[in-house]
Amino acid sequence: MVVKRPSAFEAADVLIVGSLNMDLVIRTPRLPRPGQTVSAPALETIPGGKGANQAVAAARLGGRVAMLGCVGDDAHGMALRDGLRREGVDTSMVSAHPGVTTGIACVTVSDNGQNTIVIVAGANQLLTPAMIEAQRAAFERARVVVCQLESPPDAVEYALKLGQQLGKTVILNPAPAIGPLPTPWLAACDYLIPNETEAALLTTRPVDSPEAALDAAAELHAQGARRVIVTLGARGIAYVDATRRLLMAAPSAHAIDTTAAGDTFVGALATALAEGATPDAAIQFGQAAAAVSVTRLGAQPSIPFRSELGLLAAHAP
Repeated sequence: MVVKRPSAFEAADVLIVGSLNMDLVIRTPRLPRPGQTVSAPALETIPGGKGANQAVAAARLGGRVAMLGCVGDDAHGMALRDGLRREGVDTSMVSAHPGVTTGIACVTVSDNGQNTIVIVAGANQLLTPAMIEAQRAAFERARVVVCQLESPPDAVEYALKLGQQLGKTVILNPAPAIGPLPTPWLAACDYLIPNETEAALLTTRPVDSPEAALDAAAELHAQGARRVIVTLGARGIAYVDATRRLLMAAPSAHAIDTTAAGDTFVGALATALAEGATPDAAIQFGQAAAAVSVTRLGAQPSIPFRSELGLLAAHAP
């Protein structure tokens, strides 16, 4: 399905700064244990990357979206940019680099919907602060700026601080997390959105229950993030801001593949916030979109369109 967007991409109000990967997806009855070999029926090649997934989600769910990132000057890079353009995403800031491979993600998905992912960054490593500064005008036009951690740290830091400096709503999805984030990064975040595993790495504390997720969110808020949303899959989300600490249940869904569920949530949240939604309404919109995505296979192929949610007016300003 091709989504038609206005040709004036300068009107894009959701700016995604991040990664573009081609996903090599293997489906197996169960995830292999260390040292174990498991047979799989086939290998699929599917567009992905946390940044690109979030851009597709924001666009399909009604946002006017631009993407800033890097690919190789190869077949995968061309396919990823073409795919984003078909979704209505402005790819004029996605640069192709000769002699460098486009990012690759090797994804293994079990029959119960769980997954493991190994990433080869490739061209994603080439994003620099200078490249971000060169697109300052796009930051000035945007309402919401979204980053992840599949790009070089100095580039992520620059994008976060530029968004903050310009008064934009700044979202950081700290994935993949490897440990605590610098305090200035957290201070630049209007929304910090880790999952349970990432929250545990960011706080160096166990996050093994919704209550523990609330404690982790409260700690990250105390460190500077204005709003923290810890995504808990089927158990919903843990949310903390300056005045509230609460758990929000997830819509029921029969999960067959959780790949890109978090990216769908982030993209949907960004679109809702760009339209003026309250935090609660934006979260509910994101949860509804993620609940649909887990019922389908693949990363970008699983992301729903706004018309599928039945929530067209649920987060109107």
